[in-house]
Amino acid sequence: MTPYTGIWPVAPTPFHDDGRIDLEGMKRVLDCLIDQGADGICILANFSEQFLISDAERETLAQLSVEHVAGRVPVIVTISHYATQIAVERARFAKHLGADIVMMMPPYHGALLKGTPEQSFEQFAAVSEVGLPIMVQDAPLSGVDLSVPLLVRMAQEIEMVKLFKIECPRAANKIRALIEQGGAAIEAPFDGEEAITLLADLDAGATGSMTSGMIVDQIKPVITRHLAGDISGATEAYGRVAMAINHENRQCGWQSCKAAMVEGGVIRSDFCRHPIPPLHPAIRQRLMDLLRPLDPVVLKWGH
Repeated sequence: MTPYTGIWPVAPTPFHDDGRIDLEGMKRVLDCLIDQGADGICILANFSEQFLISDAERETLAQLSVEHVAGRVPVIVTISHYATQIAVERARFAKHLGADIVMMMPPYHGALLKGTPEQSFEQFAAVSEVGLPIMVQDAPLSGVDLSVPLLVRMAQEIEMVKLFKIECPRAANKIRALIEQGGAAIEAPFDGEEAITLLADLDAGATGSMTSGMIVDQIKPVITRHLAGDISGATEAYGRVAMAINHENRQCGWQSCKAAMVEGGVIRSDFCRHPIPPLHPAIRQRLMDLLRPLDPVVLKWGH
């Protein structure tokens, strides 16, 4: 059985109202995720607002996070960059800190600079030389098509490519094909995108999910029950949270987790740096109305 199972949420990056990173708030975020039952934690990902954070801030957050988690759960550090040299440098820094895994998208920059299949393969191969397990993030944001044959080749030929976060359209079909064609080389097929397609992805063979940090404790039973063979129990558990997940996925994005953490006293501000606008009050209120009946840890953690 792969050690890479369960729920591995993305940690949001908290800011003060003036836009400075809230370092003490970051520690509270990490503690809250662990108390929710996270099996691992990912930092500096898209839902951590990595595209709004400077390189120096990335290093500060990575060091703080690995040190504060202190081995309680594995930590994944996101290292995506168009330049292979920079991705490798980020991977080396993550290894130096003691991170457990790195996650990366294929090389891309904007709408037009996209790595070819061979360039993507070469970048992952270069990062593999650093010696940390790699999670391949197959996300629409990159605009790069990672075909199943390419992913299988990477899994079979690049030593450290072990985990796959599949969050493209019709993810279940891709997960199923990936497992069928890659066999044992596909050590950890995960889904993502806030678990909006979780049931179908688990049916297809996913061993875990990388969700937001909003309701980890509520989504985790879906995964544990499904992996234990209790499909009806997993379906029932997913039915409880489906509306909240849908609202998060379609209306809020990463801001949902921050809003819930403010409501629950985990962090003080749900500020996002410009040009991200704040959540509309009605959207935020609907989120809280959907979350409160679930009685999630996040809404009471800080109180």
